[in-house]
Amino acid sequence: MKILIICSKAFYKDISPIKEKLEEMGHVIELPNSYYEPDAEKKSWALGEKEHSEFKARMFRMSAERIAEMDAVLTLNFDKNGKKDYIGGATFIELYEAFMKNKKIYLYNNIPEGMLFDEISGFSPIVINGDLNLVK
Repeated sequence: MKILIICSKAFYKDISPIKEKLEEMGHVIELPNSYYEPDAEKKSWALGEKEHSEFKARMFRMSAERIAEMDAVLTLNFDKNGKKDYIGGATFIELYEAFMKNKKIYLYNNIPEGMLFDEISGFSPIVINGDLNLVK
């Protein structure tokens, strides 16, 4: 399968061993939009609110285009700042995009409790609880 990994920038450090394992299993792995330039958003903020807004819009459009080419998305949702199984706003939008394009949706950990629990549940994600062998 061709899989796009989606997650908070805080989890970029966790991607490499997951990517390697999935590739060993025969999957083709694509990395998050700003993986190779994690400070891109911060730089856009430094240019001003308008530039940051335009940056976010470009990233949303890029995600939509990339997801269209995938078989699935794998959401890395680890604990962040005291929030268990964190999924942020941009990742939620990517989940929605994958759902609307009828892509398989994998969550590395459980659906996070909170205001988006029902919506994420509605995407019918496959929760793998860290078991990459369930990605198929």
